[in-house]
Amino acid sequence: MTVSCRPDEDSPGGSYYLDLDKLSHEQIVLGEKLEDPYALSAMQLSFAKLYPTKSGMERLEATNYYVRFLPLDDTQFSALKMMGVQVIDHPLDYEILREGDYYHDPEIQEDDITWQYAVVDKDFQFPQDIRYEILEQCYIPENASTKASDVDWEAVEREAYRITGNADRLLPRTKADDGFPSGAIKIVDDKYNGGEPIGVSGVMVSVNSFVKFASAYTDASGNYVIPKNFSSQMRYRLVFQNEMGFGIGVDLLLVPASVSTLGSGPAEGISVKITQESDRKLFSRCVVNNAVYDYFMRCNREGVKITPPPKNLRLWLFQGLGSSSAPMLHQGSLVDKSVVSDYLGSYSDILKHFLPDITMGLRNMQDYSTIYNYTQHELAHSSHYVRVGNSFWNKYIKHVLKSFVTSGMKVYGVGTEPEAGYCEVGEMWAYYLQNVLYRERYGYYLSELGTTYWFHPQILLYMDDRGIDDSKIFTALMSTVTDRDLLQKSLTELYPESRYIIEQAFNRYLN
Repeated sequence: MTVSCRPDEDSPGGSYYLDLDKLSHEQIVLGEKLEDPYALSAMQLSFAKLYPTKSGMERLEATNYYVRFLPLDDTQFSALKMMGVQVIDHPLDYEILREGDYYHDPEIQEDDITWQYAVVDKDFQFPQDIRYEILEQCYIPENASTKASDVDWEAVEREAYRITGNADRLLPRTKADDGFPSGAIKIVDDKYNGGEPIGVSGVMVSVNSFVKFASAYTDASGNYVIPKNFSSQMRYRLVFQNEMGFGIGVDLLLVPASVSTLGSGPAEGISVKITQESDRKLFSRCVVNNAVYDYFMRCNREGVKITPPPKNLRLWLFQGLGSSSAPMLHQGSLVDKSVVSDYLGSYSDILKHFLPDITMGLRNMQDYSTIYNYTQHELAHSSHYVRVGNSFWNKYIKHVLKSFVTSGMKVYGVGTEPEAGYCEVGEMWAYYLQNVLYRERYGYYLSELGTTYWFHPQILLYMDDRGIDDSKIFTALMSTVTDRDLLQKSLTELYPESRYIIEQAFNRYLN
């Protein structure tokens, strides 16, 4: 990765904008093992050197443990998350020769989850069913429950860097050290907001220097403030486990949420502006992140009666796949995994450890609006899933995936198959809402979206233009509504005052 920092007067906190040339998404290459300045022994030596009279009376006690876990599967990985453990897949006390998005321990089989490194509180209750190793006792001053108030703990920390041979990583001490690292993560949608950057919303900015970790979520405008001070260069990462609860994974990496490593930056914070010309994976991850964030926000808006997706929604992004789907496997959908494996092809290995809810095939999606819009389509499916449950969904998604695998071109079949009605209702709804959300964001319909298919989402668009909006239509999507005729019946029973409009809409597109 090639980066450079330049001052930017408009960025929050007086931080620096990071100019992204090319990010490495390959495996991290480790160099030699380093001595950790936050090791309890190093901090004790530093404290004794700077405060020799105090050190005889006050012995430092560990505030944290530097550990590593070896989860076997999704269940164990999720258990760590539920315990509040923030993990990273590479050791924190090694020189990094080449940055990247992931690391896999050479002693662990390639198709198994690798060691996950973390820093936990000294009182952490280790799970009995997950393998772990305590690597080091640490002293991180901010994490100490009690400490001498008349000690300059930043000076102790800096001296520990010198004692351990890491002085070259320290930054000059300035007035900025009194503030927290801050910045903004922005992205450009050239068809929206006059082309001005908008925030990457709710994404985690994670930083560390050795075992000193901190993180913060961006707000809706992309701004963040890290709640710890640092004296040294920090490594910055975007972790796509959103504040809303959903996670975005990618390709064949055996983690539930992908990471974009931004490299080293100053202790006062960095800012990033991402465009379509930026790194492709970073760009697409951020677009999908915003699409899901916005969809949750819209569903939670007062007056909107569309059920939001499950909070722990899991999306997988595939740069080499040309189609998308919403199998909802992570939520418990019982779709035959062999069908899903046939659909995913070479990507099917992820099913061994982690199950996706939504798969986004990005091969034919280049700009922000296209990725954003088709993500909304799959999110419309996820809301429908929450409403109708597994029994409906198993029939629907099996029909779609089998049609894709057997025909390729006729991804939805031809409408005469035994369970085509499930697809008819599901795709009418998803393409309809996709069109509505596109119009809300960009000001006009993309009328070609889905309108050439046999299930005719134009029926719902016609009704929407005449006052039967998306909340009313969603209310009609009960689990018993398994084809077009039953959908018409449900709408008519719910809204008898609009009977004529409903009949007119359906009659315009009789098969």
